[in-house]
Amino acid sequence: MAAFKTLDDYDFSGKRVLVRADLNVPFADGQVTDATRIERLVPTLREITKVGGKAIILSHFGRPKGKVDPEFSLEQVVPAVVAETDHQVGFIPTDWVDVTAVKEAIDAAPEGSILVIENTRFHPGEEANDPELATRMASLGDIYVNDAFSAAHRAHASTEGVAHLLPSAAGRAMQEELSALEAGLGNPKRPVIAIVGGAKVSTKLDLLENLIHKVEALVIGGAMANTFLHAGGLGIGRSLAEKDMAETANRVRDKAEAAKCAVILPIDATVGWHFEANTPHRYYASDALDPDGMVLDIGPGSIERIKSAIDEAATVVWNGPMGAFEMTPFDHGTVEVAKHVAARTKAGKVVSVAGGGDTVAALAHAGVKDQFTYVSTAGGAFLEWMEGKPLPGVEALKN
Repeated sequence: MAAFKTLDDYDFSGKRVLVRADLNVPFADGQVTDATRIERLVPTLREITKVGGKAIILSHFGRPKGKVDPEFSLEQVVPAVVAETDHQVGFIPTDWVDVTAVKEAIDAAPEGSILVIENTRFHPGEEANDPELATRMASLGDIYVNDAFSAAHRAHASTEGVAHLLPSAAGRAMQEELSALEAGLGNPKRPVIAIVGGAKVSTKLDLLENLIHKVEALVIGGAMANTFLHAGGLGIGRSLAEKDMAETANRVRDKAEAAKCAVILPIDATVGWHFEANTPHRYYASDALDPDGMVLDIGPGSIERIKSAIDEAATVVWNGPMGAFEMTPFDHGTVEVAKHVAARTKAGKVVSVAGGGDTVAALAHAGVKDQFTYVSTAGGAFLEWMEGKPLPGVEALKN
């Protein structure tokens, strides 16, 4: 964790500080519908501005495909930044081809200002990590602060290129995220249990193969579990599964056994006959599923088995729901397991780290999103971290 600098290592008074944020927030009907990423940016902005530094925010927003597109202008997000920071926020338009006017606007702004510069993806060099664009961006600041872990898995000009050109540091949200992830898998309290759900083994193969070497137990839920049950020779009826991944699933189990990682699969299931909320359902043992039914959630026996495994753990890492949590009553397994992890966390028994879009939504649905040790909103970056892949935006800070 000491491999990179933080805000504590710099004096920001009178400095122009480029802050790579993630303002790529959910947006509908002219409003930001979830300001979580902006909320987490506030501590960094306050530390810079309270000593007279100018916080100059760089961010992407949507997919404008390297062209100026008013639909994706960051000016629309500025009111939400104002609301969260309780501070005046200036906006600087640009196409990133000539930044002379941007420099003039920054110089004219008073000390302690917060400024948002237009969408970095309005120039094709952003996603191409063009050195010339990175140099142009770097010319706008004295210090670079990356506070966008959620964009750290992309080697873009504003996330990776600029970090090599200016004195750099991790912002408070980035620092908190990396500390939490270190506690989750980097140097965790043991034993560690990983809970992995979701639809497809194929999209989480790298994740599974990394985890079996880092955790003592691996819980597999969601439709992924159906693939593993099928690979083990069990009938899964009309359940969603990747039957062509059976050999891969068995290989994962063999590797887990060799690594002394226990793989915990559902021992029973909640089965329905239609994929819709409140459809008639029954519980079946995993080795006696109705051939006409669909597994839509784990069953009560599986819930208790997972709770028991959690009770033996010191660290819980979670990515992916246990069932079709968007539909009642098939949210029951996910909700019950989530509440149990939250209770163990509150009691000081486990360190709990969770992330991924569906996971965050599921924990919010269960009412425990704020009761885990840390919940990452980083999406792809969180998943790549769990897969053991280096993140360019983080690696650049280490140099």
